[in-house]
Amino acid sequence: MIEVLRAAYVIGRRDYMAIIMSKAFIFFLLGPLFPLIVGVAAGLLGGSVAEDADRPVVGIALSAQDADLLVAAREKLGTQLGDRTFPEIKLLATSAGSEPLNAKNFLKDKEEGLTLILTGSLDNPKLTGTAGALARWQGEIGLLLGHALQGNSVKIPTIMQETIAESSGDSKKARVATGQIAQVLLFMLTTLLAGMVLSNLVEEKSNKIIEILAASIPMDSVFLGKLFAMLAMALTGVLVWVTVGVTGFMIWGGDLPPLPEPAIGWPLFFTLGALYFAMAYLMLGSLFLGIGAMAATVREVQTLSMPVTMAQLMVFFFAMYTVTKLGQPIEQAAAIFPFSSPFAMIARAAQVETLWHHGVAIFGQIMFAILTLRISVVLFRRNVMKSGSGGKKEGVQRRKLFGVIPVGR
Repeated sequence: MIEVLRAAYVIGRRDYMAIIMSKAFIFFLLGPLFPLIVGVAAGLLGGSVAEDADRPVVGIALSAQDADLLVAAREKLGTQLGDRTFPEIKLLATSAGSEPLNAKNFLKDKEEGLTLILTGSLDNPKLTGTAGALARWQGEIGLLLGHALQGNSVKIPTIMQETIAESSGDSKKARVATGQIAQVLLFMLTTLLAGMVLSNLVEEKSNKIIEILAASIPMDSVFLGKLFAMLAMALTGVLVWVTVGVTGFMIWGGDLPPLPEPAIGWPLFFTLGALYFAMAYLMLGSLFLGIGAMAATVREVQTLSMPVTMAQLMVFFFAMYTVTKLGQPIEQAAAIFPFSSPFAMIARAAQVETLWHHGVAIFGQIMFAILTLRISVVLFRRNVMKSGSGGKKEGVQRRKLFGVIPVGR
């Protein structure tokens, strides 16, 4: 066992240093920057578009006196309750004695861009529009009409306020949000980084390097070393991203915003987050090593890895669904199932103070990762390192060729 671990350390150090010292690692560190920029820009743009699209324009076809009163009420209440509380108002040209405005036909005029039309009078109003628009805005328009009818005699009373630090409802909601954010980050990092194990193995298989290593040291050591080398590389990348992000925010963005504190406190939560990331990475990485053992070409890798990635996405959705169902059988199933366990348990850590659950979960995840790695080694031996006398003879010749076994022995 000691020899296996020693050989795994040699392989892991070799792979880790080869990756860290390469120029490609710089581009790897810059990789998440581009989707982050695109995501932030798309979110801001989408929010702006949604905000503008959700704000309707109401056409007012009232007498001049009633229209002035309604506009004044809109300005006053908008100042007190927020301008976006009420829809925009557009005065429509009307004249005394003219025929009533045909609101249905007027709403179909695309150039006007109206959502609703208010006709009649303040004391006998008529609102025309789609069912959805009427259901959404009739309350706000009714408030404007009531204020316009009563004039300045209707005032919103000043409410005395008494502030507390936090309510139980807010605390529960905040901890659920913390658990969901941790789940998303855990899934994104695991999915983004675990695939590198697969690509590294396939590359060395195509170059016959993996067979040379297998002829020199136990295959368990090769797989174990590669897996932990990729984990160390992933942790290095995460550490760089977190350091740069926090430093940049502190320099250009001021202090960090107050975040909802998890039930077990931030130090333990970050510790468990790192452990669950490592466990999720090791389990998924071991699975990808098994896929790489069965695949001979990049095309086969893509064919085999796609179902695994989609299944992992379904597992993540399953874990997210159980965030608000603590203690229920479905949440317990998510915590027990190995691939969803890290996501379910990090959400539980945000909401529940109990710690022994995490020790049991991490132990089970370690055992499953070892089992998956052993299966991957067996698959590799069956698919690549062929058994039989021919395979043994070829292995001895390879050892002699690369100086592993003295030729005269």
